Amino acid sequence: MSNKSVDLERLVSLAKRRGFVFPASEIYGGVAGVYDYGPYGSQLANNLRDAWWNYYVVSRPNIYGLDSAILQHPKLWEASGHIAGFTDPMVEDTKNHKRYRADHMAGLDSNNLEELKAALKDKKSPDGNPLSEPRIFNMMLKTYLGSVEDDTSISYLRPETAGGIYVNYENVRETMRAKIPFGIGQIGKAFRNEISPRDFLFRKRELEQCELQYFVKPENEKEEYENLRQISWDFVAKTIGLDEKKLTWHEHEADERAHYAAAAHDIYYEFPFGAKELAGVHDRTDFDLKSHMEGSGKDLSYFDQEKNERFVPFVMESSIGLDRLFLAVLTDAYHEEEVNGDKRVVLKLKPELAPVQVAVLPLSKDEKLSPLAFKVYEKLKDKFACEYDQTQSIGRRYRRQDEIGTPYCVTVDFDSLEDDSVTIRERDSMEQKRVKISELIESISL
Repeated sequence: MSNKSVDLERLVSLAKRRGFVFPASEIYGGVAGVYDYGPYGSQLANNLRDAWWNYYVVSRPNIYGLDSAILQHPKLWEASGHIAGFTDPMVEDTKNHKRYRADHMAGLDSNNLEELKAALKDKKSPDGNPLSEPRIFNMMLKTYLGSVEDDTSISYLRPETAGGIYVNYENVRETMRAKIPFGIGQIGKAFRNEISPRDFLFRKRELEQCELQYFVKPENEKEEYENLRQISWDFVAKTIGLDEKKLTWHEHEADERAHYAAAAHDIYYEFPFGAKELAGVHDRTDFDLKSHMEGSGKDLSYFDQEKNERFVPFVMESSIGLDRLFLAVLTDAYHEEEVNGDKRVVLKLKPELAPVQVAVLPLSKDEKLSPLAFKVYEKLKDKFACEYDQTQSIGRRYRRQDEIGTPYCVTVDFDSLEDDSVTIRERDSMEQKRVKISELIESISL
């Protein structure tokens, strides 16, 4: 069957079995909403980071990279509105004290406590117990800087990465001699104390964001916004290669988007649990820079020498969660097929994203094959992401590489000792062809 029937349980099982994703601190019972990327998962995540970075930053002359700190001055989060407004409504099971999103329990898209209270009247928890009244819960993770834990040393793990971009806007503009329009791209960790993390990698407490903040002239706002929408769509559909039939635009209505946003669109992907947000494009107007000007007292306006005018740039934002992208790529790539009466599970990853691109497999453990097999491995490893594997039968190793998503397997057999040739097996078609070792690199196309 195709990947249309894949469910989350299958993906979680594959991710654990093949070293893509492990529950964090699993030997101690795990931590809800926190995961570790294993050997293959960390490489796939790195490949996705590189794809985003090369697409948005490296390939564009007016986009500059940044890696801002996770810990920032608390006033940054005051100015951005996170301390006052980064909240979710919460209810609690009054007997076992499990906590739930009140809006989800009520089936409402609302943070209004009175509306939620009315909708939850007489409603029970999933365990059949009475619920507390809804209350507001701030999702920022609080910590303390310095040796004394008091109100003067409170800090926060950043809930999103864009704040570090805004407070470095002027530094980047000056050092790079940048002229409007220009952008700042960043990939980094963010932390959200989710009330009820769920759906595997989709909603986590420790997440990774890839964000571009693009600073433009106010009069070019609409044109730049539409251009960024197209760029963002092309990234997930063409560069990453997600099935466009599973991608849709969702436009935020006026009552759905932030009060300062002039426009907001999300790219939805059809995950195993339904169509959900994968990426977002937002017209944030001049809210962010003006907020930090007011909070810091620093002038972040831009002087246009050609027009002899000063203005505060508008910000067009493109953001995508790396963990959600990882999950979407796994979902898209997962296929189950019947081969000679047996089920074959295969990840049909784009070759440039695959954690292993070429696997070198001696036909058996026979010591006569090892020297030549290692020679082939040494020949390939500087050109491709390679793996050498000689354990188990060759059929089992093929199946293992299929589940990892390896595009090509190179088999060294006893005939190779005589004819200086090897067999290349292609993942998707399972077709095999014999090639000379001297022509091997040219025969593998990624």
